[in-house]
Amino acid sequence: MDSARALSDARPTPFWLEDPGRPQALPALVGDTTCDLLVVGGGYSGLWTALIAKERDPSLDVVLVEGHEVGWAASGRNGGFCAASLTHGFGNGLQRWPGELAELERQGAANLQAIEDTLKRYAIDAEWERTGEIDVATEPHQLEELHEIAEAVAEHGLDLTFLDADALRAEVDSPTFLGGLWDKEGVAMVHPAKLAWGLKQACLGQGVRIFEHTRATALAEHGSGMAVRTTYGRVFARRVALGTNVFPSLVKRVRPYVVPVYDYALMTEPLSAAQLASIGWSGRQGLGDSANKFHYFRLSADNRILWGGYDAVYEFGGKVRHEYDQRPETFRTLSGNFFRCFPQLEGIGFTHAWGGAIDTCTRFSAFFDTAYGGRVAYAAGYTGLGVGATRYGAEVMLDLLAGARTERTALEMVRSKPLPFPPEPVRWAGIEMTKWSLDRADRNGGRRNLWLRTLDRLGLGFDS
Repeated sequence: MDSARALSDARPTPFWLEDPGRPQALPALVGDTTCDLLVVGGGYSGLWTALIAKERDPSLDVVLVEGHEVGWAASGRNGGFCAASLTHGFGNGLQRWPGELAELERQGAANLQAIEDTLKRYAIDAEWERTGEIDVATEPHQLEELHEIAEAVAEHGLDLTFLDADALRAEVDSPTFLGGLWDKEGVAMVHPAKLAWGLKQACLGQGVRIFEHTRATALAEHGSGMAVRTTYGRVFARRVALGTNVFPSLVKRVRPYVVPVYDYALMTEPLSAAQLASIGWSGRQGLGDSANKFHYFRLSADNRILWGGYDAVYEFGGKVRHEYDQRPETFRTLSGNFFRCFPQLEGIGFTHAWGGAIDTCTRFSAFFDTAYGGRVAYAAGYTGLGVGATRYGAEVMLDLLAGARTERTALEMVRSKPLPFPPEPVRWAGIEMTKWSLDRADRNGGRRNLWLRTLDRLGLGFDS
């Protein structure tokens, strides 16, 4: 089958959000209300913040407002890789916080376990599978890099399993695979939308008041607290937590630190028993290749393959717009790359094709801070690894709002910020130059040119 023809029946909508279990939206806030804590944003970041706040203090009056519907943005359209890493991978953490990495890894593992425990405690059926993730080498230089990572990880007492080509292809069979590094405990697969909807229900069960179709438009001081103007009213709160991530922050000075990068994904039709047998994958691990322009892929509960990544698209001006969710040229590229990876699946079709915006910062991992004298806290910049790390960010925001010194707020990662992006047009030109250079490195044995080496020295970067 021609790779474009495989897209002929693909619906332009996220597969996860079409699940028949999608809950009805709750009514919007009309008029004014007061609360102890207002959470802005109904994705993972906001949902975890609201739920944990009530778990810490059940007497707290918590309100959550969401401009559209809970889980509709990144939380409902990501790949469903829930990772323990708080630093966007071991290598990024080692480069930026070598002295803290052991503690960051420990806290990240505890955070992942806390997510699993929460799903059990609230009986959330989010199709959770603790199958791990394999980083796959498809070029010789990537194989060398995986060996280097394995050695560095071992020096820090962490346990990853190196797979040669035969061992990897016994797990998942592709003629493009040369080897891999398997993190067996640090990543779980999850149905992303069901996770968001389950957290919504857990919040409601704990007494959180949730208002959907209620966009927060302005933030201002009000006495000893804050006032947030919404679509049809206002919320007066003692404290505010902002979980808006890729959308423009109500604290305007935060905006230069985050840019929206669009990521795209395809979902196949369910594989037959014979098709599944042709590729193996009985361990149901998540996979991602090791290129700069990488793919991530995993199985759904009904044995479809989600295939995403490769292109990371920044639109000039950094706007978040619905029309950017569809990009046919990227879908054609993804389809062609899919069949090069799995030629034995020739003839299968894609049922869904979609995109969404990732909140990217220059250090690839989240940053945190407060505003308005500690009455407002925010977390942003997760750069595609927010499924797990947003729960940690929620804990950090609540610690900061409480003025508490904890094992989290003591970290340099939490106390520091990334460098901001430059204004346009320098921002767009820099990102385009970086993307071109990363693609060239992939095609040139991984060798990084002067531009990339300069960014490395400055602690800047660009990634999906």
